[in-house]
Formats: sequence, structure tokens, C-alpha cells
Amino acid sequence: MALLGTTHSRESGSREGKRSRDAKQRRVELSSAILDAAPDPVVAIDSDGRIRYVNPACGALFGCAAADVIGQHVSGLIGSHERDPDGHDGAHRGHAELRLPNGETRWVAYSAKRMSAPIGGAVAYLRDETERRRNELRLSRQNDELEQTVRALAHDLRSPLVSVLGFSRLLREDFGAAIGERGTHFLDRITEAGRTMENLIRDLLDFARIGHAGEHRILVDPREVLLQLRGELKPRLEQQSVELLIPEHPPLLCCDRTRLYQLFSNLIGNALDHMGPCDKAAVAVEVRETNEWHQIVVRDNGRGIVASEQERIFEMFHSVTHPGGRKGTGIGLAIVKKIAELHGGRAFVESTLGEGAAFHVQLPRS
Repeated sequence: MALLGTTHSRESGSREGKRSRDAKQRRVELSSAILDAAPDPVVAIDSDGRIRYVNPACGALFGCAAADVIGQHVSGLIGSHERDPDGHDGAHRGHAELRLPNGETRWVAYSAKRMSAPIGGAVAYLRDETERRRNELRLSRQNDELEQTVRALAHDLRSPLVSVLGFSRLLREDFGAAIGERGTHFLDRITEAGRTMENLIRDLLDFARIGHAGEHRILVDPREVLLQLRGELKPRLEQQSVELLIPEHPPLLCCDRTRLYQLFSNLIGNALDHMGPCDKAAVAVEVRETNEWHQIVVRDNGRGIVASEQERIFEMFHSVTHPGGRKGTGIGLAIVKKIAELHGGRAFVESTLGEGAAFHVQLPRS
């Protein structure tokens, strides 16, 4: 009886073992089928850093058959490499330059996760970013060319502009009585147009410089920037009887200080230019944070903006003119939008005609 029981136990254990092996084989086959069908490239690397598996999408990315890369050490394919901060899911993410067997270079974003024992190694999911990277490089070159063109134009325009303004001043001083009131009026128009051209050249240079080397993103106290601006704008605020309200304890912002100054300066200046006369005129600045964003709001209680203009006012050279109001260069809000987007955020406006306007800028917290 004992012998029969032992035999039965062995047979039962053998059947259980076979079922377990079959189930494991089915899981392996299912996993392989899923990875083979994945639209994005997938690479499995063993604990020694050698490639043990690539799916068909990965073969298409590499431009070769899977057998050509199986067994290669992954370091032989990677050129430059930038690693992002690790997420909460334990995956390692970043960007890498791939040197492919056919001599081509491609750029990928990756997300890699280590495999637990006894399998070991890691699985990496890749996303081809070659076209995006090439487009970025092309746009960067175009921006460099644009900045050089703007600098050259600014230099060429400033020389005759200085002459126009200088001779206008001499005409006024030396021949003011001779040219009379009508002539003086024309000189005023020439001087005004010259000052507008000066501001346009300055704003164009500011716009072209945004996003280029030399900027440093650090934690900046927005209150310090706003206190500096309030001091500089004091004569104008008093002249227009406008109160500038700034937050007492705003959160720190991760950005370039000069660009933050430009952002606040253009938003507050835009409000002063266009809010118009109103009772207890005020421009209020708010800085608050959510889980993902720092949110800046510059709000006024002026005339507001018609719905048809709320998208266009962020376009280059688009400026709304009001009777008795100041006409800007039409670049200030375009600068605000460009700064926000280069920091990974966005800019938009909310307004109801006759009830003021609120300009919003969102900047990522990280």
C-alpha cells in the first residue's frame, strides 16, 4: 500500500509539474506574442548588458534583422545619453543617440525597467524621436539665422534713426521760431514715430534672444521681481492713478530671472496701456501653484477685450488701439507667449468686455 501511495504521489506530482511547465510556456508565448505585436520597439537586455531579444518594430528601427543585434553589448549601440529623473514606478527614462549597424544615427526616448531574479537584466521600451530631433535642430538653426538677421537689421536701422531724431531735435532748438506751430507739430510726429521705431527694434531683439544660450533656470522669488518693477513703474502708476497689487508670499518659480522680469513687465505694461479709465483702477498679480503648474495671473479691472481679439493679441505685431490709449509695438504679448512655451507652459487670456481682463501664464513646477 505504501508503494502504491508513493507511486500515486509521484504521478500526481509529475502531472502538476507538467501543468505548471505548460502554463509557464503559455505565458512566455503570450508575452512574446504581445511584444512582437507592439508598435513601439522593445529590447530585452540580460544582466551582462547584452541584447537577448528585440521585437519586429525594433528591427525596423535598427534597419537590420534581429539576428544582427542579438548578443551584442548595448553599449556598442549607444552614443550620447541623457537620463531623466526617475519616476515613481521604478522605471528609468531618458534620451539616447543610437549608432546603428548600418552606420545611421537615430535618436530615441526610452523607458527601461529592471527584471527581478531569477530572470535579471532589463526591458527597454523605445520611441523613435529622430524626426522630431531633426526638426528641432532645423528650427534651432533657423532661429539662429533669424537672430543674426534681426541683429543686423537693428544695427542698420539704428544709425539712420539716431540721425533722424538728432536732426529733429536740432531743428526744434535752432529753427523752432522759424518753422512755426505747424512745423513744430510735424517735428513732434517725426519724434514720436522715431521713438516707436526705437521700441520696436528693442522688442524685436528681446524676442529673438529668448531661448538662446546664456539663460539660467533657477528658483526665483517673483515678489522681488515685482517690487523692482513697481519701483520702476511708480511715475506711470501715479500718473494713471493705478494701484499695482502684488502677492505677499508667492511660491518660488523655476525659470530664468530675466525672462520672468520680461514676462511681468510686458503683462503689467499691457494692462496699463489698454485698461482705460475706470474707478479705483488696479492691476493685481497672483502667483499660485497646483500639483503640476505654477500659475501666474495678471488681472485688471479695465475695459476688457472683445472675444474676437483674445486669440490674436498674442500674435507678432498685432496691437489693439483704443481712443486716447497708448499704442504698443505688438510684440510684448508675443514675448510672453514665447517665454511661457519655451519653459514648457502656455499663455492665454480670459476677459469679458467692460469687466477687465485676466492674463494667465502656466509654468511647469519641475
